[in-house]
Amino acid sequence: MSDSDITASPAWNSLVDHHRELSGVHLRELFADDPERGSEFVFRVGDLYIDYSKHRVTRETLELLAALAEAAGVTARRDAMFAGEHINSTEDRAVLHTALRAPSSLDLQVDGQDVTRDVHDVLDRMGDFSDAVRSRTWRGATGEPITDVVNIGIGGSDLGPAMVYGALRAYVQRGITCHFVSNVDPADVSGTLAGLNPATTLFVIASKTFSTQETLTNAHAAKRWLLDGLGTGEDAVAKHFVAVSTNAERVAAFGIDTANMFGFWDWVGGRYSVDSAIGLSVMIAVGRERFTEFLAGFHAVDEHFRTAPIAQNAPIMLGLIGLWYSDFFGAQSRAVLPYAQDLARFPAYLQQLTMESNGKSVRVDGTPVSVDTGEIFWGEPGTNGQHAFFQLLHQGTRLVPADFIGFAESTDDLPTTDGVGTMQDLLMSNLFAQTKVLAFGKTAEEITEELNGVEGADLSVVPHKVMPGNRPTTTILAPKLTPSVVGQLIALYEHQVFTEAAVWGINAFDQWGVELGKVQANALLPVIASDGAPTAELDSSTDAEVRWYREVRGRAVQPAGRKV
Repeated sequence: MSDSDITASPAWNSLVDHHRELSGVHLRELFADDPERGSEFVFRVGDLYIDYSKHRVTRETLELLAALAEAAGVTARRDAMFAGEHINSTEDRAVLHTALRAPSSLDLQVDGQDVTRDVHDVLDRMGDFSDAVRSRTWRGATGEPITDVVNIGIGGSDLGPAMVYGALRAYVQRGITCHFVSNVDPADVSGTLAGLNPATTLFVIASKTFSTQETLTNAHAAKRWLLDGLGTGEDAVAKHFVAVSTNAERVAAFGIDTANMFGFWDWVGGRYSVDSAIGLSVMIAVGRERFTEFLAGFHAVDEHFRTAPIAQNAPIMLGLIGLWYSDFFGAQSRAVLPYAQDLARFPAYLQQLTMESNGKSVRVDGTPVSVDTGEIFWGEPGTNGQHAFFQLLHQGTRLVPADFIGFAESTDDLPTTDGVGTMQDLLMSNLFAQTKVLAFGKTAEEITEELNGVEGADLSVVPHKVMPGNRPTTTILAPKLTPSVVGQLIALYEHQVFTEAAVWGINAFDQWGVELGKVQANALLPVIASDGAPTAELDSSTDAEVRWYREVRGRAVQPAGRKV
């Protein structure tokens, strides 16, 4: 990929001109002018049926977006990623989350390491351990089998496994329940442990360096809870704690047997790690066979992304469409709306994936970006959102492209009370209706005609009932929410993020913005907890806030000068 600013390219300028021509065109017109778009603006990838026809794009738009990807060198950067080149330039690392789900037959040597062998060695160890827990041969310190698994991590070490566990609820083995602790707020760990039995609880501590402050604070709280509850010595820790980490020294110091430490690598970013050892709690819940299906779903989309031409490449084109709205229409966010309760945490998972990756203001070469980067992702499941924020989507002044996700089958389908279809039919009728109304809306003329047939109708409400339409959506459908489909969905968004970053010329694989807050928190902790004077280094606002906190907590507050 060139370090030159893509916005100075002819490909970008062609899109600027095209947007000027297209910006006033309604989706009603696009469908009228191109009657086949509903069946032809579709991708089929793995089990996914992806309809992008309800976007404010024409066939010319798609050609121009594909040309932009060519000009930005998206495919060259993609190939460099799959080859193990150090495309994470600020940390001098390869980016190889795709290797986590590659088959054992793949020959991939990077930096002198047999990556494929390393990955499958860990997967095999994870499988053996999960088999032992699921078969009840792994037992706690008092000889009882494990009934509850508590994953303690934060960021990708929590959002990934928590989301996937919820998504695969129908595949979880009875008798094993997973719980997830991430927040350093004591309410999180205390509320999770309340009601659990120490004798039958297993903790998975997920921290690459085994030094993440929030994770280790919660891990030590869990350790105290376990030892107090069992009334045994420190030896019990080894039967109730395992680690996902690479720091054997710190793991051993905590009391965890390093034989039960499952590693991963610097080339795996936290937000890309659920298919690594970070997914151990998921594997325990659903079993190694289902976890293998989960990985296979990722790999199917990886191969599509790696091999399909740009114009037929779903992640590339969807990423380009997202960029089209961000930088040409001025849209600031994208809603993700799964019509499946088991995907309730999917929008939150995507928030980290997309916003931690592409929330950057300088390009790879260190120069400032010249356009907005990073879509703001948000959303809620299905009909819940309809009764909350869909009003803004339909009639608000902001343009919010939306992704709708739905399934032909539900694992829990039930009949409706009126006998018309099933609850899954009702759910999906809502999905299809929403995308239709968002796209085509309802005009004042149509509403007036309806009201004219109603005696005593008040025509003053007509403007209030107008649905402007022209609100873009992607519809992603699959037969059923299976382990493979969950993997396919994650990979579909991972590679959209990659595409956007490649066009913007930013590094999607570092997260320096996360680090400064941690440093500041560590510096402030002794100030907050101390009875001494607050430091003179504080600004006036933070100084006043710390003083309020300490006064309410009953700690003495001494006068202090201020430098800021």
